[in-house]
This record gives sequence, structure tokens and C-alpha cells, in this order.
Amino acid sequence: MAEKVTSLQVAERAGVSQSAVSRVFTPGASASKATAAKVRKAAAELGYRPNALARAMTSGKSRMIGLVVAYLENYFYPEALEKLSNALQAEGYHVLMFMASQTAGNIDAVMEEILDYQVDGIVMASVAMSSDIARRCQQAGVPVVLFNRTQDIEGITSVTSDNRAGGRAVAEFLVAGGHRRIAHIAGWEGASTQRDREAGFLDGLAAHGQALYARAVGNFESETARAAARALCSGAERPDAIFVANDHMAIMVIDVLRYELGIDVPGEVSVVGYDDVPPASWPAYNLTTVRQRANLMVRHTVDALLEQIENPGAQPPRAAIVDAPLILRGSARIPDHWPATGPEGESTS
Repeated sequence: MAEKVTSLQVAERAGVSQSAVSRVFTPGASASKATAAKVRKAAAELGYRPNALARAMTSGKSRMIGLVVAYLENYFYPEALEKLSNALQAEGYHVLMFMASQTAGNIDAVMEEILDYQVDGIVMASVAMSSDIARRCQQAGVPVVLFNRTQDIEGITSVTSDNRAGGRAVAEFLVAGGHRRIAHIAGWEGASTQRDREAGFLDGLAAHGQALYARAVGNFESETARAAARALCSGAERPDAIFVANDHMAIMVIDVLRYELGIDVPGEVSVVGYDDVPPASWPAYNLTTVRQRANLMVRHTVDALLEQIENPGAQPPRAAIVDAPLILRGSARIPDHWPATGPEGESTS
């Protein structure tokens, strides 16, 4: 096995000092164009790769961001996390992804491991954290941003869509469409997104003098969502509309209704989801849904994280809430006098 090429060997070949080699490979450090060209040429000839961890120990910055996610089964997360990774890399940061369950107890163990990597910041997507680990991050000077979640912990910035407004818009849409037996399939009840979407939905129904007809829990999981659809719609007295807490479950619900129970969607039962994942627009589903504007959510997340890394204490933690338009397609009955839609089916009401 060949010996590892060192920065000293590169310096000797390029005819520069070892510190010059270090500056060339350290983001933000100064080196003349001529020096940089000689160093990079020598490094390429020798097959040299700079030691990022050693550089981090010297500079105090790892240029690494820890990204924690609970599950990738939902289409929303692979797409959003790809955008997030690309945006952070464009800013000169590398992303380390960690998988964890949605509960705070498991997250604490994962967070201990992340902190060992000396990351500059942490983004937590679809997961919860305890107040103890939040305090640990604050003591270590490692900023944390919650993506698509909120928590009642001081000092933590969060970025979400306007889940309450989105849920309320679904209720108003279904009531205006003449539905009177409106049900809800909830997600994981420990998630702030689930709680806020359902709270807005119930507020919207109550504002029009309606109560929820039936409720089941899909837990943001495929099989559980299918079981929830069967439980709600197998009998003679079934809902005439279902608001499903995310598109991943809504797609499963449509499959059960159409192909297991022989129910016409939307002729007999309207189905509305939340997220606007790519399959929602496929002709097979044509799902009416609430759009999470992933590009804007990612931009807010990156801006908030880098602001905390580069200017700690300059801005107080905040909750960024991105508007979430209702996207009208063919899985739910559209009211006769519903306002016009935009070019991508978004309701303009």
C-alpha cells in the first residue's frame, strides 16, 4: 500500500512553504493565484488530498453540517433534503446525514454522536429533541435549526409551512364543496406538523358549524394509512370526504378506496392531502393537496443556520412560517363557485 502523500511533499514539489499549501486548501484563506496554481498542480501530480479533519482542528471550523432525519419513505423528504444539501454545499459546507427515530430519546443518542464530529451546525428534519440536548448544543456553540417541525424550547429556530392555515383552507374547501361527513386521517401525533394541520382543519370546520365526522390515525406510515382508510370506509356509513395529513398517506388511501373497496374518488369520497409531492400530480392520483414550498423552506433554513454560524448572537431565534397554497386537482370535488386557480392549480382564494 502506497504511503499517504503529505502537505510537506506538496510544498517541496511546488517550491513553496507548507503553510502556503495549507492556505490554498483552507476556504477563506488568502493565497496568490500563482501560488495556488503551483500548489494545486503539485497536489494533482502527487495525488494529494487535504485532511479536512486536521484542517478543522486548526481553523476551529469543520465546514460540516449535521443533518438528522427520521425517515425517507415520504417523498417530501428526499426532495427537500436534496435541495438542502445542494444549498449548503453551494455555501462551502459538507453535509453528514444521520438517521434516527422520531422520538426525543433516540435523538439524544444520535446528537451525542453528531457533536463528536465537531459540526458547525445541525439541521433536524421531521424529528424531536429534548431540552437537555438543546442545552448541550447551545453550550457547545452549535446552532440548531428545526426543518418542518417546531418545538417549545427556547433558543431554537424553526422553519415550517403555515400548517394551521393549510389545514383551515382544506376544511373551507371541503365544506364549500357540499361535503357533510368530513373525516381526518392523522399522522404521527407527536409531530407539530400533525397537530397544527389538524388544529387548523378543526377550526375551519367549526367556523362553518361542522364537527369532524370520523378520525383515524395513519402515523405517516403506508400500511397504517391503508388500515385507517379501511376502517373509515368499509361500512355503509362512510365519510364523503377525507383530509389526510400528508400526501404519502393520501396516495395509499386513494389506492385502498379505488382498488380494494371499489369507491369512486372523487365521485363518492373526496380525498385531500398535504405536501404536494411529485406523485401528487401524476394522472393516476391527480391529488388535491396543500403545497409545502420546499425551495423557500430550504432557503430560510440555510439563511438562518449560516447567520447563526457566522454571526452568533446577532439575531434571536425565530420561527419562520412559509405560506402553503391549496393546489386543486381531481381527487376532490371542486365547489361550483370556488375562486379561480393559478397556473399550477393553486387556489387564489
